[in-house]
Amino acid sequence: MSKENSSTPAAENPEKFTGLKRGEIKTIAAGIPAVVSSMEKVVGEAGFARGMKALWSLNKKGGFDCPSCAWPDPDDERSGVAEYCENGARAVAEEATAKKLTPAFFSQNAVQDLAKLSDYEIGSKGRVAQPMFLAKGATHYQPISWEHAFEKIASSLKNLSSPDEAIFYTSGRTSNEAAFLYQLLVRQYGTNNLPDCSNMCHESSGVALGESLGIGKGSVKLADFYEAEAIIILGQNPGTNHPRMLTALQKAKKNGAKIISANPLPETGLMGFSNPQTVKGVLDIDTDLTDLFLHIKINGDMALLKAIQILLIQEDEKNPGSVLDLNFIEKNTLGVAEFKQHLKLQNLNELVKISGIPLEQIQKTVEILKHKNKIIVCWAMGLTQHKNSVDTIKEVVNLLLLKGSIGKPGAGTCPVRGHSNVQGDRTMGIFEKPPVALLEKLEKNFKFTPPKEHGLDVVNSIKAMHAGKAKVFFAMGGNFLSATPDTNFTAAALRQCSLTVHVSTKLNRSHLVHGEEAIILPCLGRSDKDLVNGENQFVSCENSMGVIQSSKGVLEPISDDLLSEPLIICKLAKSLFGENSIVDWNKFTEHYDVIRDAIEKTIPGFEDYNNRVRIPGGFYLPNCNRDGVFNTESKKAHFNVAEITTMPMENDELMMMTIRSHDQFNTTVYGLNDRYRGIYNERRVILMNEKDIASRGLQDGDIVDLLNNHDGIERVANKFIVVKYPIPEGCSATYFPETNVLVPVTSVADKSNTPTSKQVILKVKKHVEEMSVNNG
Repeated sequence: MSKENSSTPAAENPEKFTGLKRGEIKTIAAGIPAVVSSMEKVVGEAGFARGMKALWSLNKKGGFDCPSCAWPDPDDERSGVAEYCENGARAVAEEATAKKLTPAFFSQNAVQDLAKLSDYEIGSKGRVAQPMFLAKGATHYQPISWEHAFEKIASSLKNLSSPDEAIFYTSGRTSNEAAFLYQLLVRQYGTNNLPDCSNMCHESSGVALGESLGIGKGSVKLADFYEAEAIIILGQNPGTNHPRMLTALQKAKKNGAKIISANPLPETGLMGFSNPQTVKGVLDIDTDLTDLFLHIKINGDMALLKAIQILLIQEDEKNPGSVLDLNFIEKNTLGVAEFKQHLKLQNLNELVKISGIPLEQIQKTVEILKHKNKIIVCWAMGLTQHKNSVDTIKEVVNLLLLKGSIGKPGAGTCPVRGHSNVQGDRTMGIFEKPPVALLEKLEKNFKFTPPKEHGLDVVNSIKAMHAGKAKVFFAMGGNFLSATPDTNFTAAALRQCSLTVHVSTKLNRSHLVHGEEAIILPCLGRSDKDLVNGENQFVSCENSMGVIQSSKGVLEPISDDLLSEPLIICKLAKSLFGENSIVDWNKFTEHYDVIRDAIEKTIPGFEDYNNRVRIPGGFYLPNCNRDGVFNTESKKAHFNVAEITTMPMENDELMMMTIRSHDQFNTTVYGLNDRYRGIYNERRVILMNEKDIASRGLQDGDIVDLLNNHDGIERVANKFIVVKYPIPEGCSATYFPETNVLVPVTSVADKSNTPTSKQVILKVKKHVEEMSVNNG
């Protein structure tokens, strides 16, 4: 059996502790502590004047879009005080920081020494202030001019045997304008190798919704929350990952909606919310959110949904049409008879056992839902990162179809996206499996024939680099190594490349685990002014609910040697294709309106783009489900039949899910505290049920090693602290990205190929320090 160990510099964090401190688990999210935390971070990083200027423009009409999550802004009046949350303030603080990394910093710090730091320490260093180059065999990055950087990248790409030997990754922060240009460059170059962060998060949602309902996006608007009768939240922690959602939930509850939450952890934001913009919020009055909390086992969601459906059908059989929307089902769906027959064969008691939810609580859920048809179901990575994720999300669709809860106000699907423009990037064509219609439009508008063969997603890109089949890796934003599974395997893959390039604002671990040569191209942040021909340009983003809105920076850049992402792409294209390029890249550098004109001609739904995006608040893209239309081949919504699957586990094994702390967003770690969970000053922890701790002869606070054995490889993450926590027996939780080393690159969701970061089987063993032997 081969073995991988997280003690190498490739691992996300070195095996050292910073001193765990414990506090009480909070019952209320946000409130005054969130305001204090936000202000401390912003002022500490950017200074008072610069920080307040950024916050004042954040998510305001005419300002810049939050670089954190994709939760939508209100369509009507936005807060005159603060239209952002604690995480948004932290994201702005990171970007608006006054700290910058000059050539002196890189000359004083070897790559090997920087790699020994934690992700938090690396990210805290500051903004990269100029292009940097790491030569083959060199120990330090050194400055390089933009011109020479583009020449070197272009030369490497031209020297490949095939365009398919290059990988072009995209982060969800990239604007619509940059994403469109990026996919245009890549397809003119000749490949569809366009992996992106969607491959690791909501790819399962897109596949499931596309096959069932005809569109890979959610159907609700923010206003639907205020009309909903019931809101179900599955596998999502809005208090930490999407805090502004709590305001919408609070308003929905005041309007009469019942909120049902299912999660393996009793997350603070699901339970209570203290809105700091209201008097009651300041006084911690009127804070309850969830009406019914379902303490579900990891990956118990499909069993729970099937149990709910069985009971709803039984209730409807007593008085047909009183519970189910039979008219909707007959008019708009296919497969209901087969679906009902499948449910009749299910063992309700077994479903209860698999879900971990007592039958009485499931019956309470049914009582809430049975006479309501304005139902919204929200979900995030707790549903999307399992082997059966696509079928589980189709089970969500099954429930909504039974109730006729799609295509009407106050009802529908709501996959809650993570990064701020991850959905927009996909709309712009960042996809390794491009639709035929997109390729035809590109050929018509730009007079070249784009490649038709599907490219590589994230997992297959890692495998291709590891096998030496892909040799140049280019990342438009993000921290690829820390975001991806199987850290040591991925690190080895990146080291196989001849060149790795990262367009970035700040230093991150992916700059330190590199190919034979490496380049960092420093770009403007979303809060930075972006002057082109003397005019401050704006870009646009698409939020979780399909709204396209403008984003214009307000801060002076911390360096004169930064370029915007659109200009970086255009200048690289000019180096790669030369002055005789069939695509006129020069025109895109004149004004971003020109880019939007090209988008309008190519991407459906962007008619009159430049005028509509200038309307305060932006505009909605078309959404067939929202209009009660299903663009499947049959023009009907499809019920899905799927069998319950469970992963075999030995008695001493646990199911582990990776989670974020309250002090991070995606791979960006803002600090070492997880305030809501009462965990401070430490991230190398494993949350375990007290019975699981005792059965292994462990105690709260013990130091343990985590071991995963998948496909004949033993993966090890050393030195984690056991933390007793209210999580179901047989389940455990650890922070991402510290335990990505345990997520096998070969364990993926069916159909979507998403890594199973919420379904890792592991063993926990007490750590034993190795004794050094002195033979002297």
